[in-house]
Parts: sequence; structure tokens; C-alpha cells
Amino acid sequence: MNILGISAFYHDSAAALVRDGEIIAACQEERFTRKKHDFNFPKNAVIACLKLGAISIKDVDHVVFYDKPFVKFERILETSLSYAPSGIRQFMKAMPLWLKQKLWISEVIRKELGFAGKVLFSGHHESHAASAFYPSPFQEAAFLTMDGVGEWETASFGIGKNNALDLQHYLRFPHSLGLLYSTFTYYTGFKVNSGEYKLMGLAPYGEPKFKELILRSFWILKTTVLLS
Repeated sequence: MNILGISAFYHDSAAALVRDGEIIAACQEERFTRKKHDFNFPKNAVIACLKLGAISIKDVDHVVFYDKPFVKFERILETSLSYAPSGIRQFMKAMPLWLKQKLWISEVIRKELGFAGKVLFSGHHESHAASAFYPSPFQEAAFLTMDGVGEWETASFGIGKNNALDLQHYLRFPHSLGLLYSTFTYYTGFKVNSGEYKLMGLAPYGEPKFKELILRSFWILKTTVLLS
């Protein structure tokens, strides 16, 4: 069985080909377009994966997308309404891409690749857990996932056993350690969804000179948000 995995329309679009449980190929779109963090549909990456697997798109049994767009859209819509009118500008800015592409992933995949089979969608943190557990040498293991935000979840933990994943508990948006890390990334002058690894690499060389300033700033920020 050939399964083609795709991520797209957020950052670092990529594709991977799995055959009978074995990873045959995996590529990021930016390697072909030379655009850093390219978020567009990873057509070049897909072509490369199929070529490395010596198959055509007709030989692919399933295409799997890395999250559930409709659930994510629900979160964005609900959050925007909760913070209206202040959140309306960001909501309107995001809508063109959602209405044109993100809500119609199945159709986009079929159009871009000429794929006639079934398109499947996994939960965002389920994808994270799978990418760690399935390639590991363990038949059973605990897993912990953390990022900015998926659909509603921002972190999860559970147990993987054989070919099954049991995501037992979640941390839900807006509570997010990943978004807190992104906040510090932006605060120190780096680009969000790009410079986090730089902040991570530089962190061991720092000294807590600004600890009190940061605590005071967070308290001011928190008070402002609560009062608004």
C-alpha cells in the first residue's frame, strides 16, 4: 500500500511517501522552489517522492493531510468572534486563503495531482505523535507533543502501541507553551514560525539579566488583556 502524506498552506510545506509502513521518501517544497519556509502546495516535493518511489499518482492508495481544516477554521472563527471587534482585522486577512484553498483541501489535492482516490485527514497532534512513534524502534511508548496550536489542541500526551495511537489528554487553545515560546521569539527580534530554533540555540549562552523586566512586562500584558 502506498500512502502519500502532505502538509501545506501554513509553513514548510512537504510531502512523504510511505509504502507498507516503510518511509520511502520525504521532501520539503522549499528545497525545490528555493523559497524559505515555502507554504504553497508541495507539488515539486510530491513529484520527487513519487519518482524516488518509482510510482505514479495512480499507484497511490490514499493521500493524507496533516490536520483537519474544518475544525481549525471553527477555532479561528470562534476566537475571532470572541475578540471582536479587535480580532476582525486578522480574521479578514486570513479569510482569502481559507476560502480559496484551506477549506477545500480534497479538491485542491485532486486538481493539483490528478488524484482520484480517497483523501484522509488526521488530527494535527495525532500527526505529530505518529511522526515520532511510528519511525521509532519501540512497539509501545509514551509520547508528548507540544506546538503553537493545531485544531484546538496545543499539547497532548498518550500511548502508542503497535499501530495504534491513544491520545489521552490535551492542552487546549488559548493555553499554549508553543505560543509562549513564539512570543519570546518575536520579542527578541526573530521571525515567528522561523526563528524559534535560533532562540533555542542561543538560550544556553544567555544570562537571566532581564528576568524581572520580563515578569513585569508579562504582568502588564496580562492585566491589559483582562481589562480589555
